[in-house]
Formats: sequence, structure tokens, C-alpha cells
Amino acid sequence: MSNTVEAIHLLEDKLKGLLSNYEFLIKENEILLQSVSKLQHQVLEKEQLLEQQGKDFKLLKIAKTIEGSDNSTRDTKLKINALIREIDKCIVQLSE
Repeated sequence: MSNTVEAIHLLEDKLKGLLSNYEFLIKENEILLQSVSKLQHQVLEKEQLLEQQGKDFKLLKIAKTIEGSDNSTRDTKLKINALIREIDKCIVQLSE
């Protein structure tokens, strides 16, 4: 009979340990999910910043080309023509 009681106590102790581990893992999972969410938000912000800086760089490059020297007049004309085509495409899309 004492073997049965000892086995039950041992089983209860193991169950308490498992429940304790389970609760700890649930809390740890919540913390990790919050961390992942925060990091995803930071990545999104960084991607948006990178995209904006890419656009700014492109505009600066165009401005520098327009401002440019005598050697870059052909490039300037090509850039202006490309911009005009892009504007025309936008107008067509807006009129649809």
C-alpha cells in the first residue's frame, strides 16, 4: 500500500513540475511574441525609411543631373523625357 501512496505522491510532484514548466513556457511564449511583434514593427519602419531614402536619392540624382555640367545635357534630356512619360502614364491611369 505504501508503494502506491509513494507512486501517487511522485506522480503529483511530477504533475506540479510539469504545470509549473507549462505556465513558465506560456509566459515566455507571450514575451517572445511581443518581442517578435516589436521587431516586425521596427523592420517595417526601417523598410519604409529605406524606401523613402531611395526616393530622395533618386530625386537628388535627377536634380544633380539637371543642375549638371555641359557633358550631362544628354542625360538631363533623357531624364526629363522619362519623367514626362511617367507623368503621362499617371494621367492616363487617373483618367480611367
